[in-house]
Amino acid sequence: MATSNWARALAALALLAAAPATAREREGQVALTFDDLPALTIESNQGYIDDLNRDLLRKLRENHVPAIGFVNESKAEGAEHDRQVDNLKRWLDAGMLLGNHTFSHSSPNSLGAAAYAADIERGERITRPLMKAHGKKLRWFRHPYLEAGSPLAVRDWINRWLRDHGYRVAPVTIDAEDWEFAEPYDDAIAKHDVARQARIRQTYLAYTAMRIKWSQESAKALFGRDIAHVMLLHCTRLNADTLDALLKLLRAARLRPVTIDQAMRDRAYRTRDTYAEKDGVTWLERWAATLGKTLPSEGDEDPPAEIQAEYDRVDNDRVSPQNK
Repeated sequence: MATSNWARALAALALLAAAPATAREREGQVALTFDDLPALTIESNQGYIDDLNRDLLRKLRENHVPAIGFVNESKAEGAEHDRQVDNLKRWLDAGMLLGNHTFSHSSPNSLGAAAYAADIERGERITRPLMKAHGKKLRWFRHPYLEAGSPLAVRDWINRWLRDHGYRVAPVTIDAEDWEFAEPYDDAIAKHDVARQARIRQTYLAYTAMRIKWSQESAKALFGRDIAHVMLLHCTRLNADTLDALLKLLRAARLRPVTIDQAMRDRAYRTRDTYAEKDGVTWLERWAATLGKTLPSEGDEDPPAEIQAEYDRVDNDRVSPQNK
């Protein structure tokens, strides 16, 4: 993004943060979803992972915000198995839901349909019993990378398998690419670079404000109105540290956090979807492709170049980011 554009985005962020609360009857809805539990981080210290989960959940509860966390059970393997499972229990103890994000965070494009289904099934061995112990049923599934299967026959086979096994796919309509900011933020914390941490937080919030607006304008282009949104986030130190500010952005955008079940009652989610390309995209883009409609170009931008460069220095996995 050009410097002038980012100056405007930062100015808009300041205005959003100062905006007054809007009357309840004018509010829209948004479901907050957090991928890659127990955590997305480059930090291997288990205490760091435990703390970010505690802090994120504390802020969600303090703000009376419901959320769902999508689990990669491969992250609970190894010497820290018990503590990683404890983090999943923390989510349920806090009143949140858990969903399946596959065992290994692999794509159907690389595994093929049958192996992908096996990876989904393997990804519920811990989560399903935990949900049952808390009186809840494991029902929600999130595709890694938002890649749902290609070509159409493969996508449809996967969808049938998910339905037959009691799963419903969690869509995404707001995606601020938070994973790309999160790893440089971890790195800044590890290096005790407070100024860099502040810069990343500010840039992330400005980018997120822009993406929220793009999603709302895109919904209007498709449906003539805003819809109940589903926001993709990740379980990261960055989101734990910025959650209060993120919630201010949502309030300024007249979006009230609700459960994913509440958001999915919006009739927009019954829209026909024939998208079956390999690239994972938001549901707004899937619907636009199906309906032959064009989405706004303003705000449809990648994260700023300096963040991409920092991410590349920390994690050289840009072609297929490990935990997107």
